[in-house]
Amino acid sequence: LTMAMPWSAPVPAVLIDAGYLVALAAIVWREVIAGKAWDRAPIGLVISLYACANILFHALAQKGSETDLPERMAVALMILLLTLIGGRITPSFTSDYLTERGLPDQLPSLSRYDGLTILLTVLAALSWVIQPQAMTTGWLLIAAGLASVIRLARWRGWLTWREPLVLILHVGYGWLSLALLIIGGATLGFGLKPADAVHALTTGAVGAMTFAVMTRASLGHTGRLKQADRLTVAIYLLVNLGALLRVFGSTIGLPANVLLGAAAAAWSGAYLLFAAVYGPYLIRPSLDE
Repeated sequence: LTMAMPWSAPVPAVLIDAGYLVALAAIVWREVIAGKAWDRAPIGLVISLYACANILFHALAQKGSETDLPERMAVALMILLLTLIGGRITPSFTSDYLTERGLPDQLPSLSRYDGLTILLTVLAALSWVIQPQAMTTGWLLIAAGLASVIRLARWRGWLTWREPLVLILHVGYGWLSLALLIIGGATLGFGLKPADAVHALTTGAVGAMTFAVMTRASLGHTGRLKQADRLTVAIYLLVNLGALLRVFGSTIGLPANVLLGAAAAAWSGAYLLFAAVYGPYLIRPSLDE
């Protein structure tokens, strides 16, 4: 709120906004250390770096300097978070779903191929932060995107079409793969404009994957069946429609103000609908209490 209000004092706004990610990183590290869950340490590291990128952004903004570098750092760290967390929960929840339905659930566990995909993604993200217009960066992004597409296909998401609560995880990771490909293409000078390409990650992958986790966690932790009803499906459709309009809308020739307004209405409408539907679930006692 302090960041959104034009009349708020800049220093308190910076301290509040920067303090959030610092506090979040501290909580994550506390849990990692207390539980000796050292395999989760990369998540703590990425969130800590995200906090540093945010602090750098504010420092440069207060000086009136360009903020492109910390912005790319933040987007690159989103890519890594989605690669790490999405790559862990998507096959896990898919396997659970297939087991419940009596379908073959022998999905590939974390393998050398997953490690290669993560490594390629890390290299591509680093290159994009350091030299966003280099040819090498473009080809690294495309290589990481292709590797992510193959990784996604190995999880057999098409078998989950009857349960949107699981399918949306594959859609979110699909947006990540697409984002890597089209950001790479934009870097090499073909396909979408760089600004539109980046939105495949920020509105598409982040939007879809955020709702995938929010809805599933909200249902599970309030004692409800982990199944998507019609309103939940509407949330998924709205957030993906908003992303599609924002990323590809310019190719259909709509006026920019109409296009951006429709994209914003659909994407933000998904969050409004989530608040209306899931808000009452979250403020009442869990059904199993």
